[in-house]
Amino acid sequence: MHAGGCVLNFTLYPYQPSGECIGSQQRIKLWGSLRTTLCCQNALTTLSRALARRAHDTQNSAIFLEQGLWEKCSGPFLRQPSVSADTCGFGRLLHGTSPCTSLTLQDVKQRITYKDAIKACSGFGNFNDACSNCTTAIMNLRDELMMMSGSHKMKGEKAMCAVAAVVSVASESVDDSFVNGDFFQCLTRLRELDPDYIKIKNSLGRAVLAILIAVMVVMLIIVLIKYVTKKKIDPKRGKNKSKEYKNTWSGLYRFSKEEIENAIYFGNEILGRGSAGHVYKGILPSGQEVAIKYLNQNGEAESFRREVEGLSRIRHPNLVYLFGFCMEDDCYYLVYEYCAGGNLAQQLLKKDTALNWEKRVRILRDCAYALKYLHHFMEGCIVHRDIKLTNILLTENLEPKLSDFGLAKIMNIEESKVFTDVRGTIGYMDPEYVSNAKLTSASDIYSFGIVALQILSGQKVIELNLNARDHLTRKAKDVSLGNRSIHDFEDPRLKGKFNKADFKSILEIAVLCVAKSSEDRPNIDMVFFEMDKAWKNTNAYKKMKKKQEPSTSSAAATPATPSLDVIPV
Repeated sequence: MHAGGCVLNFTLYPYQPSGECIGSQQRIKLWGSLRTTLCCQNALTTLSRALARRAHDTQNSAIFLEQGLWEKCSGPFLRQPSVSADTCGFGRLLHGTSPCTSLTLQDVKQRITYKDAIKACSGFGNFNDACSNCTTAIMNLRDELMMMSGSHKMKGEKAMCAVAAVVSVASESVDDSFVNGDFFQCLTRLRELDPDYIKIKNSLGRAVLAILIAVMVVMLIIVLIKYVTKKKIDPKRGKNKSKEYKNTWSGLYRFSKEEIENAIYFGNEILGRGSAGHVYKGILPSGQEVAIKYLNQNGEAESFRREVEGLSRIRHPNLVYLFGFCMEDDCYYLVYEYCAGGNLAQQLLKKDTALNWEKRVRILRDCAYALKYLHHFMEGCIVHRDIKLTNILLTENLEPKLSDFGLAKIMNIEESKVFTDVRGTIGYMDPEYVSNAKLTSASDIYSFGIVALQILSGQKVIELNLNARDHLTRKAKDVSLGNRSIHDFEDPRLKGKFNKADFKSILEIAVLCVAKSSEDRPNIDMVFFEMDKAWKNTNAYKKMKKKQEPSTSSAAATPATPSLDVIPV
């Protein structure tokens, strides 16, 4: 928690670390106006979303924070300490530094172009067309704010007005995570290389560039000749085809093997072992903690390619973040964000587990949220194929991160595909998929249902063979039908401290999820709705209980800061 009392809430849309922050920093211009580095794109998104949340809640307050408040929110991000508002050059995003930073949300709402932007950015059914209309509307709003404030000739004011426009429009959808997410995804279309960064300013520079190009052309010809010659005499060259994919993996840092080995040396810890390889803790030169997954060479190249290709395109708070990869000397490494809480199975196995009812509901809700994102991904439905306790990682605050996309497949939401390789984990696999090799999004729903039953009961956490799975599902159905008491299924470590109505509603939806026929299972929208409802009930009960507790000290009377994502400064 931020000891300094940051007034911004980063919990709803936390900062997403970026592989672009490792190595050299490319200068770009965001939202058509704001000069920074590619590394800082996620930081600007996070800060803008937090400002939008505050603007939505306060309405009449200034969109930007005053200096004293801003300084308490501009420290490094917990998940990537090398990045902060200050290091990204966002020091001018302060109230009163320019006419646009002095605006309130109500000031902006009075503009006609604001209403146009809200309409254009409220839905992204046909993403490309909708995004084009939305970005045009945002730029029109920015320009009107500049003209309205008479600041169109001020240096740097275009950037301030652009942020004011984005925050104002984003405030309208802060309660709809999908529209809000699509909106900020769309804004990446306004990203371009900083022209001042790539411009050759004088004739000497152009002459040097011409010489360098000539040298590079000669070297390229030599390399091509060697490559063609080697390809003719090396029929095994095709085995390295996966290297061709590196150019499509945007946003990821390509580590050298030496960098990987150094990170593992300083991490000095094995996090897990498996048939596919080992997972090590690593520490990068910046101090960033990471998890490094080493894949064995025995046929794992395709799994490696699929995981890197998949995770380079998808970004969600409840999906584990992939910083980068390494392909060198036939060795394959994946470098992920480090989750200090281990995996969900490890937490459930502890006798004194910290997983109280509130945290269990939050985990179920967030995992369903991640699955909803995957199943409704704009490029097609992504079926994870391996939802299980050990693939749900936990942060130091026990927030869940769905991991391991080595088996993931992409298809249409209503589509089914038949695969010759039926793969997954025994006990979690959809029986229908096992019997006929037909994969659908309902296969993930089945696996999620098993996970939900394990979380509710604390039972069959390890060695979930088919007999153990069937015993767990039968027992859950008996309780759901009223043939057995709810106490026969609850985890005794909860000590009865849970909402029985929510427990039963989660149990009932989980029982539907594990139906043998995929046609009898709910879709992810229904599952998320029930989990989100239980989470909201849990939150409401917590707030009510907090209000009923008498203040025992001045410290207790001080409201806790909503910020959980920024290191104190």
